[in-house]
Amino acid sequence: MLRLSALAPFRHRSFRFQWPADLMTSWAFEMETLILGWYVLVETNSVLLLTLYGALLYVGTLIAPVLGMISDRIGHRRLLSGMRAIYAAVAGTLTILTLAGLLNPAIVLSLATVAGIVRPSDMGLRGALIADTMPADQLTAALGIGRTTADTARIAGALTGAGLFALLGMGPAYVAITAFYAAGSFLTWQTRPLRAIAAPAAPAAVEPSMLSSPWRDLREGMVYIWNTPRLLALLWFAFLANFAVFPLTNGLLPYVAREIYRIDQTGLGYLIASVAFGALVGSLAMTRSGIRVGLPRLMFVSAVAWHLMVLSFAQMRDLPGGVITLFVCGVAQSMTMVPHTVLLLRASEERFRGRVMGVRMLAIYSLPLGLLLSGTLIPLIGFHATASLYALLGLAFTVVIAVKWRAALWQANSAQDRV
Repeated sequence: MLRLSALAPFRHRSFRFQWPADLMTSWAFEMETLILGWYVLVETNSVLLLTLYGALLYVGTLIAPVLGMISDRIGHRRLLSGMRAIYAAVAGTLTILTLAGLLNPAIVLSLATVAGIVRPSDMGLRGALIADTMPADQLTAALGIGRTTADTARIAGALTGAGLFALLGMGPAYVAITAFYAAGSFLTWQTRPLRAIAAPAAPAAVEPSMLSSPWRDLREGMVYIWNTPRLLALLWFAFLANFAVFPLTNGLLPYVAREIYRIDQTGLGYLIASVAFGALVGSLAMTRSGIRVGLPRLMFVSAVAWHLMVLSFAQMRDLPGGVITLFVCGVAQSMTMVPHTVLLLRASEERFRGRVMGVRMLAIYSLPLGLLLSGTLIPLIGFHATASLYALLGLAFTVVIAVKWRAALWQANSAQDRV
């Protein structure tokens, strides 16, 4: 039943803290991205600087494997809570500068770089922390409902951020953003992994990983991933999705709103909310038990549908058409990425989980690359041609990955790989 599968994770104390912590953080992410993206575009009138802003938010993907290694050593909870405290500090700085009238695009880009050093690892560490706190048979449901934090935040955060920005201005909106980040950090600190609850470590015990070299740990994780074909296939899949489709339904939406549909920041909020509402529907569908579909098959079928809908979005010339296609894109997105995350975590040994998710976040580096390339192509060939090219390339390479790693993805352990 939907009620049992969707709500079962809330029986665990840790998840009851993590879900609102992730929700607060995601809400702040979406408000901040919308407000600052619109600010940079309006102040500079440059799509290249807009894509640069979006790219800077992901600069930390380059060190995500290092953060994953650190999380394996000190604990996913400690690192994630500390990262969210950094978001709060950056947002507080922006609040002060905005209220003092000292903000300018250069400062925004500089502070985006600071936040971007740690922000890309947030989603991966959420998944690792959920895997730490959930029984294996509830992992799919927990990740599905956990993903609703990002989906609902894109709806509520986008609409609220646009509304506060338009009604009260940037300063008051940033007061709320700072408060959300601070609350997210505090609530994250309250979580406890299952193993810590069930069997506390003896005070005199020393973890072997704490005695080894951090760089040896990092290299060991890289070798583990390279020698596990299923992990390698899933990481290439993540790299492709972030390069080919996420830039079009994420970082470029301010450009689409202003230059293609000729609408203001409120209309931009509608575009962001439409893809987020579709993603929420897809995430809720993934919390159901008893769907007799193999996760690898579901992931690839949904990925093909996702690319086709992005191709349709590339042809839209007005707001209603864009809203409808973005909604379906959102459904396909969740039906692709939730199975992807479940497969990734199930294929990872527990002691390597942080490092695997760190390398998974490294794959997000293709998103800023895709954004920057699109920022160069759009002035040359236009948005519609650029978006169509991205969707077709993504579709082609999705098929290549499915064919090349079919044996590893559809391996014998098929009973475990079901929704």
